[in-house]
Amino acid sequence: MIYLNLIKEFFITGLFAFGGGYSTVPFLAHISDVYHWYSQSELTHMLAIAAITPGPVGINVATYAGVKTAGILGALCATFGEVLPAIIMVNLIAGVCAKYKENVYFKSIIYVLKPVSCALLTIPVISMIRDNVNNIFAAVILMCLLIYSFKSKKSPLFYFVISGMAGLIYTLCF
Repeated sequence: MIYLNLIKEFFITGLFAFGGGYSTVPFLAHISDVYHWYSQSELTHMLAIAAITPGPVGINVATYAGVKTAGILGALCATFGEVLPAIIMVNLIAGVCAKYKENVYFKSIIYVLKPVSCALLTIPVISMIRDNVNNIFAAVILMCLLIYSFKSKKSPLFYFVISGMAGLIYTLCF
């Protein structure tokens, strides 16, 4: 029964996880209050560990809570419950897109959404650049990699590694 409860509770958590993993905190606190699978203090520790662990915070917390509650099988159940709503929604949206892909109104909506979504992603990037690029060396590296990215289709990992190495060299030399 604990496994079904883990799936159910984390399904509900995943269903309302709009805005990222931290938006699930009220649901996680509710689970703590109702089931006593973990304390509020343990929830704080779970969030801290999930934040520094690679991967989405919500899924990391679900996995951690599942392990704490019912071992490896509990982790699988909680994680499955957390991601199931996203899987369902993506499949529903993909079905709608496939069904209406030739519809002129649907095409118009997609045509408008593409540049809008690019703009929405560009605004925080520009803000991060403005707030964090405070030396000429970093700005030059950024511009070189940006120009190079238009000419060469490399993996994002390539740019992370190059940026990290440049930052390390800068830190060691200056």
